[in-house]
Amino acid sequence: EIGAKFQNFCTNLSLKQSDISTISARKRRITNKINLDFHGYSDEYRNSFFVGSYGRDTDIVFSDIDIIIVLPYHIYYQYNSYITNGQSALLQVVKNSINSTYSQSYLKGDGQVVKLDFTDGINFEIVPCFLNDDNSYTFPNSNNGGSWKTTNPKPEIAAINEMNKLCNYNLKNLCKMIRSWKYENNVPIGGLLIDTFAYNFISNWYYRDKSYFYYDNMTRDFFNYLSNLSETQQYWKAMGSSQWVHKTGDFHIKAYNAYSNALKAIECENKFTSDTANFYWRRIYGNRF
Repeated sequence: EIGAKFQNFCTNLSLKQSDISTISARKRRITNKINLDFHGYSDEYRNSFFVGSYGRDTDIVFSDIDIIIVLPYHIYYQYNSYITNGQSALLQVVKNSINSTYSQSYLKGDGQVVKLDFTDGINFEIVPCFLNDDNSYTFPNSNNGGSWKTTNPKPEIAAINEMNKLCNYNLKNLCKMIRSWKYENNVPIGGLLIDTFAYNFISNWYYRDKSYFYYDNMTRDFFNYLSNLSETQQYWKAMGSSQWVHKTGDFHIKAYNAYSNALKAIECENKFTSDTANFYWRRIYGNRF
């Protein structure tokens, strides 16, 4: 039955509870150390939160776990007054702080983040930030001599969570399914753009509040939507924040191929040739299906 197939698929895409526990424990250690060194008090929870795909709960693999760590604003003024690349110096100081906690792990300052790579493949990207009056965050970019950039992830997380509830929790499942397609077919598309497209699509999809039984149609209709987007458009507004999200490569041909495979799979489902249908679903989504 089609509903059971897609329910199993979505279960296969879920992150393991043991990995989630490991990630949370590491975040608490990192947060506590930076709070001690920069805020002067011990606290495992304040001034840090998950962002990126993991923060939006739309991830299916632990490529990089993105964490924002909020520093006191006087530190911004301190490093902004450097004649050259205070941003690089700030990343170095944050790196040194974490180094005393996770010195055995592979740690480096990398452009805009401090990277912390663990041997189990769970990698952290730590972004030191300063909270602005409009609730956006300023963060250091050490590339090309140094500059400051702004990000606004909380409204994006809130928008995804709100829409997910409105559409019977189908949005996050769709985001995860599209990631499975991306990895299976090497599609050059970023996580935030996937989530933006999924959000825009499901906001207007007629069956958005239905069950797993409609996920074959959701697959077909999403890839039809994706393949019909403008090929010349280079960026879209992210949900919630309205930040511009840029295209990193052409996804149209692969989206159209996925749409074609979905049509074939649905045709086979209707003829009760389930094994052949699975062949076409796996061409879209890979062996987790």
